[in-house]
Amino acid sequence: MADTTDTSAVDTDAGEKQPRSVRVVLLALMIAMMLAMLDNMIIGTAMPTIVGDLGGLEQLSWVVTAYTLATAASTPLWGKLGDMYGRKGTFMSSIVIFLIGSALSGMAQGMGELIGFRAIQGLGAGGLMVGVIAIIGDLIPPRERGKYQGMMAGVMALAMIGGPLVGGTITDHWGWRWAFYINLPLGAVALVAVSAVLHLPRKRSEARIDYLGAALLTIGITAIVLVTTWGGTEYAWSSARIMELIGIGVAALVGFVFWQTRAAEPVVPLHIFRSRNFTLMSVIGFITGFVMFGATLFLPLYQQSVQGASATNSGLLLLPMLGAMLVTSMVAGRVTTSTGRYKVFPILGSVLMVVGLYLLSTMDTGTSRFTSGVFMAVVGFGMGCLMQITMLVAQNSVEMKDMGVASSSTTLFRTLGSSFGVAIMGALFNNRVQDVMAERAGALGSKVTEQSAQLDAASLAKLPEAAREAYQHAVSAGTHSAFLLGAAVAVAALAAAVFVKEVPLKGAGPKPQDEPGTPAAQPPVAETV
Repeated sequence: MADTTDTSAVDTDAGEKQPRSVRVVLLALMIAMMLAMLDNMIIGTAMPTIVGDLGGLEQLSWVVTAYTLATAASTPLWGKLGDMYGRKGTFMSSIVIFLIGSALSGMAQGMGELIGFRAIQGLGAGGLMVGVIAIIGDLIPPRERGKYQGMMAGVMALAMIGGPLVGGTITDHWGWRWAFYINLPLGAVALVAVSAVLHLPRKRSEARIDYLGAALLTIGITAIVLVTTWGGTEYAWSSARIMELIGIGVAALVGFVFWQTRAAEPVVPLHIFRSRNFTLMSVIGFITGFVMFGATLFLPLYQQSVQGASATNSGLLLLPMLGAMLVTSMVAGRVTTSTGRYKVFPILGSVLMVVGLYLLSTMDTGTSRFTSGVFMAVVGFGMGCLMQITMLVAQNSVEMKDMGVASSSTTLFRTLGSSFGVAIMGALFNNRVQDVMAERAGALGSKVTEQSAQLDAASLAKLPEAAREAYQHAVSAGTHSAFLLGAAVAVAALAAAVFVKEVPLKGAGPKPQDEPGTPAAQPPVAETV
């Protein structure tokens, strides 16, 4: 493999200054990151209107599943392409593909077309998150990178809170198609800014893409996501279809690992997992995704069903968790930048996450909004300690040439964790709700939840008083089981955090000199105009 790099853009003392052009690039990166995170939040609110216009209610879940599958499957490929051919070009390509998918989705005339266009959109989205993280890894040395994790946490919190509100407003006033078209001006701004201001070393690689490895990885990830999406909903967990998917997924992933040891240019170089810190951060990232997306799914349901919040207010009631996550992430970043130490944050974050999830599991029909808000804040403090530190440590554990695959692999583990969290916690929640409804409301309770254990506000209002009270107790029992499982899983994150080795972060800080002999000792890539 021939790989040439233009090092004229390298500034060995980049940490001492951050020119205005770097800040412009960072703003463009945050816009691109918001596009990826905001999309599903907005579309979720618009889905009832979309179904009313296009029909195809039985295909509704595929609008989300197609996007998720394409995103998960393409994530490691984008990371590898960035390492091989340069991050600027691959990142801009992912933005263009995402915008094409958005425009086509807005023009869809049927549910089948919308599902296909959403898959195109998901292919682009897979490169957005990886591109943002990897480019920041190139521009900012690890020692300084902690200061910027508050920006990423802020974008995440803004997407989670603002997504449903923006989606509802756009759908009510402009129509559902604008839920997709709104991406176009934002994406254009990010594209122009990145094109004009971002300058990274130019790479030229003669290596061939590992097509067999990419195919095996795509098949394996697709099977896993389908199992976690369909299991317990479309098909019973013990059904032949789910067993077939599990078999296909395991066989494909085993074949992928075997092939990666022999491929000349593997999609995911297995040597990165020789770093203990990288492997531990992948585990912690998986568990963080498991817990975080499970919490954001079941907390609004509890607030609406048990505490009587509206759909809009239930989103706003997540502010204690998201606000705590944002503040803690910013503080952790500043402390990491000033001291160069970080091991305390994975440990503290895991402890707070375990405690917070256990506290959430104690909520019942009499829990006040203030009390549940305090419990959510504890979880938020824990996640704030973990969300960006995991990526920072993972990137610091590999060489610069593997920055893309390290970023994409960590992102993939978090994505897979969220899929498993939603599926497993959801199955436990649904089974518990159905059992309690049968116990408290007899045949009526079983009939109420035979299709789904999650009722919307309109369906809940139509229930008889006795059935409504039974459902509130059932939801409390379901959230108890789901969050208790989350707390148990979070213990594994604490065990992993204990074994993290605090390797000094490279780059600027009180002692800007790099220590030789460590993976990240290469000079960071500074932005030039």
